Amino acid sequence: MSELRKDSLSFLEALGQSVANVSPTLTPALSVAVVAGMAGTASWLVFALCTVALVIVALNISKLAGRIPAAGSFFIYVSRSLGPVWGVLSGWAMLAAYIFTAMALTVATSLFAKTFLSSIGVSLGLPNAVFYLIISVLIWAFATRDVRISSRIGLTLEAISVTIILAVIAITLAHFHFKPDTTQISLSGASFGGITQAIVFGIFSFVGFESAASLGKETKNPETTIPKAIIWTAISSGLFFILSAYAITQGFNDNGAALGNSAAPIGDIASKIGTWMTAPVYFGATVSSFACALASLNAFGRMLFSLGRYQFVHNSMGLVHKTHKTPFLALTAGAVLNLVVCEAFAGQTETNTYGWYGTLASYGFIIVYLLCSIAAPVYLKRTGELKASHLVFGGLGVVFMLFALGGSVYPVPAAPYNYFPYAFGAYLLLGFAWFSFVKLRAPQVLASIEHDLEGAVIAAK
Repeated sequence: MSELRKDSLSFLEALGQSVANVSPTLTPALSVAVVAGMAGTASWLVFALCTVALVIVALNISKLAGRIPAAGSFFIYVSRSLGPVWGVLSGWAMLAAYIFTAMALTVATSLFAKTFLSSIGVSLGLPNAVFYLIISVLIWAFATRDVRISSRIGLTLEAISVTIILAVIAITLAHFHFKPDTTQISLSGASFGGITQAIVFGIFSFVGFESAASLGKETKNPETTIPKAIIWTAISSGLFFILSAYAITQGFNDNGAALGNSAAPIGDIASKIGTWMTAPVYFGATVSSFACALASLNAFGRMLFSLGRYQFVHNSMGLVHKTHKTPFLALTAGAVLNLVVCEAFAGQTETNTYGWYGTLASYGFIIVYLLCSIAAPVYLKRTGELKASHLVFGGLGVVFMLFALGGSVYPVPAAPYNYFPYAFGAYLLLGFAWFSFVKLRAPQVLASIEHDLEGAVIAAK
């Protein structure tokens, strides 16, 4: 049976997977307005606190990624620490997280592409469904080729996009002669309640920073490369978000009121600087969204590939392309699912469907981050490496993720968002039911997996 291409990715290519999956440009392009609507002048502080929380989670994940290089990443991490039941549920949750992220970014790519074309005077008049088809085919074509190509494309596109945003930020700060914004420094008009509520949404800006872990089988020196890629993505994204929130809030110069109502904050800032900046900004947002959609499909395919290898889904999902050494059937299944769902809701307003898919994805990420924060100290204890700092970071990660999970369901959001937690809960129950069915139908599969997991722990000792 063909295997994934081993030792083929460098640190920069692994970093490209995580950076592209975070899609840093989306925060100044859209998400910062939501945070500002709740936290006002404290938006930069919200992203600073979120950076601390996600770096702690990154440290927990990196402890597992550095010791268990695997394509299934979180499915394997949690299985070897907490047992196969929790492992399968984490893999099941991450499948939804990655594919809903791909859907959200397919919609975002379409939205930004049309805005970019409009800014240069081009109107194709094509329906949303055609854009979704083109985007889905393109991310499938890149993902099923050599993974080095899609990783390099992701990092290159994101670098271009971030450079454009940084240029807008620099010009904005220069407009104010780089003077400190005292209203932001003093948190003028901000409230504790607004800050805590905004932290929940701020965490969502980071999701995907961990996706380099899905390349554990294909990366050179994965024991050091993958943890570095995960941690540096969390840190660099956080610093970029803090700077973006500060500069954009200062650019609006209104204590966050108008910013909170903006549908395209960085675009509005660019328009104030000069209309010539609008097209580059939306071009950057388009390529960033596309890179994130591609990275999400890559991560989904490798998670499904691992579940197929362990026979929790049809074993065809565990097949590898003989030439490109990619899990082409798993990637194809993801691309088809992405297209079908996007097409089914193509008639809806794109800002709505972007929010729907992104919210559903967030539940999967938060649950898996929570489980990894528990799994890291458990695994380290089994291998005799546990230190007090591991317990502290694991505990803090659990607290932060429970806070985020609770904040996503209370206060009760408006419809249809109030139904999403229960829909995702039903999805998890479906996964548990399927696991139970596999266990009853083919207990030897579970036995062989448990043997493999035990053997891995013994080998680690």
